[in-house]
Amino acid sequence: MSIKFAASASAIALTAAIASPAFAGPTYENDTGGSFTWYGQFDPSFQSYDDGTETYNRLVDNSGSNSRIGFRLKQAYGENTLQFKFETAFGLRSSSGVSQTSTGDTLSWDRTNIRHVDLQFDTARFGRFSAGQGSMASDGIAGSDRSGTGVVAGVAVADPAGGYAFRTSTGTLSSIDVGDVFSDYDGGRLGRVRYDSINLNGFTVSASYGTDILKTNNDRETYDVAVRYGNANLGDFAFEAALGAAWTEETGKADTRDIVGSAAIEHKPTGVSLAVAAGERDIAGSYGYAKLGYTTNWTSLGSTSFSVDYYDGSDMASTGDSATSWGIAAVQKIDNYNVEAYLAYRDYSYEDTTSTSYNDSSVIMAGARWKF
Repeated sequence: MSIKFAASASAIALTAAIASPAFAGPTYENDTGGSFTWYGQFDPSFQSYDDGTETYNRLVDNSGSNSRIGFRLKQAYGENTLQFKFETAFGLRSSSGVSQTSTGDTLSWDRTNIRHVDLQFDTARFGRFSAGQGSMASDGIAGSDRSGTGVVAGVAVADPAGGYAFRTSTGTLSSIDVGDVFSDYDGGRLGRVRYDSINLNGFTVSASYGTDILKTNNDRETYDVAVRYGNANLGDFAFEAALGAAWTEETGKADTRDIVGSAAIEHKPTGVSLAVAAGERDIAGSYGYAKLGYTTNWTSLGSTSFSVDYYDGSDMASTGDSATSWGIAAVQKIDNYNVEAYLAYRDYSYEDTTSTSYNDSSVIMAGARWKF
């Protein structure tokens, strides 16, 4: 697909978002410190995947930041706050859920699309206590990023095309999907109990225990810990970093231990940023990731951001294999409508120790995320 056509597709998605009613999720308050707020986002995208032989064009939901809706209930109790959060994805066809042989269902919702059913108790002195379906302590630990292009480009490089298979040099589809060999080992969402400490000079410490309550016949158990640091006022710089470890046990599968870390720094006067991440699974593979970003204010619409990134992984699907990816992305914010229009290109390469040769593949994503 040509860049011109991709830009046209992005313009269509952008027009649809802007043409939608510009309603922001309202907040309703009572006279005792309680509130109700609903929110959501819509993130349609045009995906064009080239496996070196054929090109596949699809309308999808951006897996990197899928369409969703939710609400929050808050009630203050003195200096403490009790909060309930519900959030679900719409179940639209995802960019990582299509392939050469399957277009997937346009809409297919089931309970695994539920993201949060989460009760939280925030205390001023002792931190936050959480219970229910929600983020584990290590969720987001690989994603430190100040580039402004995270909606379509980040360490989860498989999100734009994870379901597609690599095609061999003979023209046949292999059994290796993009998602098999590009992982960030980032923590996810489970039914869990979680604790987050109060902010200690920019540092927070988290720990959780969770199990997969949304899937049937599943006894997965995960324990994890994480530490985060953030400071946006280091003179001309803003900095954030995270480090976490997770242990997972499940009947019939080998136990795993993941260690992941990331960091990002931004020079605020120039808008230049750098992000790095690395991760390792003790029984599988490891990777390194780097991203260079630049944000400027060229128009009155909002900030314009660009990035280029590179991912290098090994031993993900088999011992001795190698997977690399590089990408470029541009994101234009339209502040008055809470819209981010984007256009991105990503290239994938894979090789293993067998005699099979795999074609390089690529994907173009063009779309817009509208938050309400």
